[in-house]
Amino acid sequence: MTHHNLQQLLEKSAETHRHLCPRQVLGVRMGLLAGELLGLEVPRRDKRMFVFMETDGCGLSGVQAATGCTPNRRTLRVMDYGKMAATFVDTETMRAVRIAPSAGCRARSADYAPDAPSRWHCQLEAYQIMPDDLLFDVQEVELTVSMAAIISRPGRRVTCACCGEEIINEREVVRNGDVLCRCCAGDSYYITPGTAHVPSGQPSVALPVK
Repeated sequence: MTHHNLQQLLEKSAETHRHLCPRQVLGVRMGLLAGELLGLEVPRRDKRMFVFMETDGCGLSGVQAATGCTPNRRTLRVMDYGKMAATFVDTETMRAVRIAPSAGCRARSADYAPDAPSRWHCQLEAYQIMPDDLLFDVQEVELTVSMAAIISRPGRRVTCACCGEEIINEREVVRNGDVLCRCCAGDSYYITPGTAHVPSGQPSVALPVK
């Protein structure tokens, strides 16, 4: 990683925010480190790398800038664990590494930016220059989800037998021979007026509107 490349990626990440923040720096450096560990050049223009990001927000912007992986390209998925961590996957070898800030990186930042005017500025400056082994914890991990199912097949489309809406990327549920979307199968994050709220896994039921 060169200082020039880091600064370019930080500027790219900051374009979607009003300013650069410490978590964006962490995200960019996580993405760069993942490329080194997996032996993959980043940012990617293909779909060789996939990212499971464990939070949304500023850190996500940094990871996207460094890796080229994004939700709209179907190379990044947010797993909302509320953690500034991510697992990076080589989709050809299926090797996966999880990277998270080390527990002591905030405290150590004072050693690298002692003259910073605040803790926020201290972290912003220090995270750009701290060695990887002090800034991050890295684990080789095995996935418990199917990458083949996540990536799916192009051109796959079916229609929900209940609501009539199109379902793509093999996200349908088959129940009693009927093809249903996840919402109609009971796994919905919303309800509409006149629809009974049912437990997950049970089909939704339309109620008469009075």
